[in-house]
Amino acid sequence: MIRQISSLSEISDRYDAILCDIWGVLHNGLASFAEASEALVAFRRRGGAVVLISNAPRPSPPIERQVLKLGVSPDAFDAVVTSGDVTIGLMEQQAGDQLLHIGPARDLILFDAAVETTGARPRLVSLEDAQYVLCTGLRSDETETVDDYEPELEALLARGMAMICANPDIVIHRGDALIYCAGALARRYEDLGGSVIYAGKPYGPIYDRALALAERARGARIDRSRVLAIGDGMRTDIIGARQAELDALFVTGGIHRSLHKEEDLASPADPIELRQLYDDHEVWPVAAIPLLRP
Repeated sequence: MIRQISSLSEISDRYDAILCDIWGVLHNGLASFAEASEALVAFRRRGGAVVLISNAPRPSPPIERQVLKLGVSPDAFDAVVTSGDVTIGLMEQQAGDQLLHIGPARDLILFDAAVETTGARPRLVSLEDAQYVLCTGLRSDETETVDDYEPELEALLARGMAMICANPDIVIHRGDALIYCAGALARRYEDLGGSVIYAGKPYGPIYDRALALAERARGARIDRSRVLAIGDGMRTDIIGARQAELDALFVTGGIHRSLHKEEDLASPADPIELRQLYDDHEVWPVAAIPLLRP
C-alpha cells in the first residue's frame, strides 16, 4: 500500500532524529517554505535532533547562512552537513594538488575551506596541466546545458582523468526554472567512459557524518531504525536513505511535482504514478507528502 500523509506529525513519534534535505524541501532557492520550517521546529521541541543534509558543493557554514537568510528558522535544525564538506576529504586523498575546476565562481569558497581543513590550497590549473577534475556544477547554470560541455568532457576522457563530483544532484528547481547540477555532467562523463568519484547523497560518507552530528545534538547514540531521512530527490535522498538503512519520507512536491495532477500540491500525488516511480527505483519510503508540514 502506498501511504500518503499530510503532516510530519503523523509519523514523527517513531523517530529520534531527522536528516532533512534543504533545496526543494525547506526552500526553492528564492524563498523558504514556512510550514516546512515549522514542522522541524515542532519535532525538535519534542526532543528530536535535526541535521540538514545537502548536496551543495560548498562547505556547510555558508549554506547555513543562506538557509537562515531565506527565512528558515534557526530553531529548525541542530547542524548542517554538505557535499562540500565531504568533497574536501576526497580532495585530500588525491595524489596531486593540481586540478581543473568545472563550476561557478561562487563555489571557489570550497578551496578556502580546504585550506582551513588541510593547511594546503589546491592549485587551479588548465585542463592540460590538471591531475584531476573537480566538478561543482555548470559554470553558468542558467544559460548552459550538459551538451555545451561535450568537447571538454571528451578531452578529459582522452587524458584518462578522474572526476570528483561535488554535487550528485542532476537537476534542481530555482524558483520555477529547472537548473542542471554537477551530477548531470558527471553522469554524462560516465556515459562516455570516464571515472567519477561522488561526494554527497546517495553515498554513505555524508550520512555517517550527519548521523554523528545528530548523536552529538542528542547526547546519545541513535539507532538507525529511529532516524528518518526527508527529501524530494528519488536518486539522491530516497535511494540514499535506503542504502544507509534509514526510513525515508518522500516530498513529492519538489523535483517530482509532476506526480500531482496539474501540479496541484494541495492534493496527494497520483497513487498509480507514485507506485510506478517507487517500483522503477526499487525503493519504498514509509510515506509520501506533497510538502513538508507540521
